[in-house]
Amino acid sequence: MRNPEPSGFPLKRLLFTPGAAWRAVLPLLFLAVPAHADPVKVWATGAYSFSDELGGFRITGASGIGTKDDPLIIKEELNTATPVTLTIRATKPIEPFGKAGAVANGVMYMRIDVLNNSALPWVEFQFELQEILDQPSVFGDGLSFDQRNKTPDNIWSSNFADFERKFEPYDQLLFRNGKVDPLKAATFDFLITDYTPRWTFYIVQDPRIPTG
Repeated sequence: MRNPEPSGFPLKRLLFTPGAAWRAVLPLLFLAVPAHADPVKVWATGAYSFSDELGGFRITGASGIGTKDDPLIIKEELNTATPVTLTIRATKPIEPFGKAGAVANGVMYMRIDVLNNSALPWVEFQFELQEILDQPSVFGDGLSFDQRNKTPDNIWSSNFADFERKFEPYDQLLFRNGKVDPLKAATFDFLITDYTPRWTFYIVQDPRIPTG
């Protein structure tokens, strides 16, 4: 008795059997996947999470709760000399001026350790805050690099001697008069305050290379 076959060409007329065809296509599917794609990793510490999901760099560590004695420490590796964006999300309830670590209180002492893996020297480094991605953080949104403090003593870098803050039309913190060579690291300390805390905000990090 013959087995029923679907209409059309019988299997014996195919150049490959289904199993052979799959074995021929399978290597091509692997070729279509980027060989060096790094998975996005979200690091949680204190009352926040930190993500490199927007690309151009990777987070290698996170610790701390965001106080002056126990700052949020984010370790990064930048693979480019163009701006990259760090995504920050509250992971615990929002309570302005509440206990650091237990709630997202809008006061974040930060330390960012950055490895220069871009193959180019950096002669300046700028941070910019954004409540809405790709839109400036305006004066009235409450998010800033501690703009109420006119003489801050908590802004520092291991590689740059000076800094400049701007609050309009952007919230920016520029470190200058220094250098970070390729495969070397730099540390940046600063305070972020947000008097109307949001669940998500962003820090754009812009390494500057020599122009001459």
